[in-house]
This record gives sequence, C-alpha cells and structure tokens, in this order.
Amino acid sequence: MQVAGNVFVVTGAGNGIGRSVALELVRRGASVIGADLDEPGLAETAAAAEDPARFQGRVLDIADQASVTSFAASVVAAYGKVDGLFNVAGIAQRPETTAEITDERIEVLMRVNFFGAVWLTRAFLPHLLERPEAVIMMTSSLSAIAPFPGAAVYGASKAALALFGYGMAQDLRRTSNVTVTTVLPGTVWTNLVRGTSADLGVSEKLTKAFAAKPEGVAKRMVEATLRGKQRVVVGKDAHAFDVMRRLSFRVAQKASDLQVGTMFYKK
Repeated sequence: MQVAGNVFVVTGAGNGIGRSVALELVRRGASVIGADLDEPGLAETAAAAEDPARFQGRVLDIADQASVTSFAASVVAAYGKVDGLFNVAGIAQRPETTAEITDERIEVLMRVNFFGAVWLTRAFLPHLLERPEAVIMMTSSLSAIAPFPGAAVYGASKAALALFGYGMAQDLRRTSNVTVTTVLPGTVWTNLVRGTSADLGVSEKLTKAFAAKPEGVAKRMVEATLRGKQRVVVGKDAHAFDVMRRLSFRVAQKASDLQVGTMFYKK
C-alpha cells in the first residue's frame, strides 16, 4: 500500500511502540493523527517527527466510547479521508492473581485493551471502506499466545483483540480492499514493560537488554500491515512461545512459569 500522501490514525502515539509507529509512518511520507491521553508525550512525538507538520497529536481516552465516536468524526471532517488505523494503545496489568485484581481494574483493562480498539475500528470502518485500499492494525501480545502468571486479565484482553482482528480479516476478505493485520509482539522496551519489570523486582538493566527496541518492532509492524499480512509475530521470545504453543500447550505453560513465575510468586 502507498504511504506517502495518505492519512493514518495511530493510538498510543505518546510513547513506546505507538510513538515509533507514528514516527515511522511520518518518515515514509504519511500524515499521522496520533491519539493518546498523554498530551506532553504527544508533543514529544511531534518534536521527534521528521516533518512535524505531518503529525498532529490529539488527546483521546479510548476507554470512553462517546469520545471515540467524536474523535473519528472530527478526524474525517478535518482531513477528508482516512487510509489506515493503527490500534496500538494499551495498558498493563500489575502482576496479581485473579483473586487479587479488582473488578474495577478488570473493566478498565478490557475497555482500554479491547473495547477501545473495537470502538475505534468500527467508527472508522465506514470511511476506510470508501478508500481504494485501506489498512487496520491490531496490537495484541505475547500474552495472547501463552498464559503468564499474574496477567490473566491482560492476556484475556489481548487474546480477545487478536480473535477480533482475525475474525474481522475474514469478514472483509472477499468484500473490500481493507486488510486487517494482527500483531503479537514479545517483550519490547517501553514504559509498560519498565513498570511491569519493576513490579516483579527485575533489574531494569537486565530487562532492557532482553527486550526488543520499539523502533525496530514498529518498522516490522508497519511493513507487515502495509503488505496486508493477517498475523505477525514479532520478537524472539514471541516466536519461541509461538512455536512451543503449537507443539505443546503444557510446554508453553512451563516456559512461562520459568520466565515469570519464579519472580511473581516471590512477592
């Protein structure tokens, strides 16, 4: 798909993978509307853009359906078209068991990680269907491939998003030129991962050395989405768990317990 001259919406653009995806699209000649709750973070993304004039930051709470609907309408009104939606925004679950996590936190995780992307996608879909070709990307997670201790709800939210992406790709396969790509990244050095490693008591230096860089991950995500690939696994750990999960669910469970369980149960 052509990038230069097209208009893309990227959520979570105030930091981490979302920022890197937005900057990669701007670098390729696109106009990007970056959405995030973090207004200072959006300003930093704009400052880092190769051409700041082609990046516009918009404050948005994707957990608020009315705000999502209003945001989509305002973007279309301002730009006249939208050629792609990159759903990147997400939040982490602090390491805690299903008995410990509160109902309120469960609802927030599902609203941000699942419903927010669903609402945005449905809000933009009528406009995307009018384009000669268009793309949608869902950012799932390694946690949707294998279960990890202390992250049952986070994993569920990301697995739900993955299945939504796969199903939507099937819905649109024969009826439109809109492609849907679901990306399952492994450990990426972002604020989300930094916070989780701190909660588990893992050395930041060790986690950073193990994690993939968001710039490289973003490039892979953008390239795969523009090619219309349906499912993309990114990162060495994600690939390893994907292979293990296909061979044996029990092996994947044991590996996730070894990776996270030892630290999780110490707390």
